[in-house]
Amino acid sequence: MSSPVPASGLASRKTSASGWTARGAPAVADEELIPLAAAGDRAAWIALVERYIGGITGHAWYMLGDQSEAEDVAQETFVRFLGKISSWELGGAAVLRTWLYRVTINLCIDRHRKRLPEPVAELPEVPDEASARAEEGLDRRRFVREALSALPERQRTAIALIYYQGFTNREAAELMDVSIEAVESLLARARRALKTALSPLRDDLLRT
Repeated sequence: MSSPVPASGLASRKTSASGWTARGAPAVADEELIPLAAAGDRAAWIALVERYIGGITGHAWYMLGDQSEAEDVAQETFVRFLGKISSWELGGAAVLRTWLYRVTINLCIDRHRKRLPEPVAELPEVPDEASARAEEGLDRRRFVREALSALPERQRTAIALIYYQGFTNREAAELMDVSIEAVESLLARARRALKTALSPLRDDLLRT
């Protein structure tokens, strides 16, 4: 990539489509930003990163349950995009949003497979009732997190995309490169598994 222009370069530039000149103006399409970023326009690159970094990091967190790892995955995703941007085929089959999420999904799967079991730290003593309630809330969230992590990779991916990231079944099918019917089957199996895994937590809530 050539030397990027100052960050204000894109903001002051009129585009043929909408003219992104101020906050609140219509967003510039990815296909307009990509060639600018490939040519070294720093503002265009920042605009692309800011458009997707939140969703990418969030999805990685739902897949991995670790904020630091999620941020590493998001960074690696954009490093890979940076290496590909100069040869990106505008108007081709690859849509940037889809491509980014596919890379993120694959990176999360790779990390999950390489993980070693982590030792369980001894819980500290609970000094009072307020701390006990806080610890109980943490335990419940940890229980849900572990139930999600125990799902097979494809089921976990489908659940994260649709219920946490807000993708439709059709969009999730495209991201996972499967049919809509396959996504629906994965969701059904995941829901059944989660219902069974979380039944002790449900029973505990009913008793409190």
